[in-house]
Amino acid sequence: MSAPATDVVEEYRQYLERFDALFPGTEFGGYAKRGSRLIRKLRYEEFEPKWREYLQISKSYTGILERGDTINDVIVKLLRERSDELAIDFKF
Repeated sequence: MSAPATDVVEEYRQYLERFDALFPGTEFGGYAKRGSRLIRKLRYEEFEPKWREYLQISKSYTGILERGDTINDVIVKLLRERSDELAIDFKF
């Protein structure tokens, strides 16, 4: 699943809004605590591959739920990690 570059730019803008709302004053490369994890404020070049990975994991997770398959703990762990890193509130 590949998002057009303009979509990724818009997603990055939204990420910065979410991150700044949750962790005001955090500089790029700086860390903030989200739950029990430390997450780093990402620059665009760091964000893009993590966003694309998140989309793939999310698509796999949704497919598993739709088919009624057993959810692999590794997928849930990866999705939770990427959600935290991207400051997304994903409902598990």
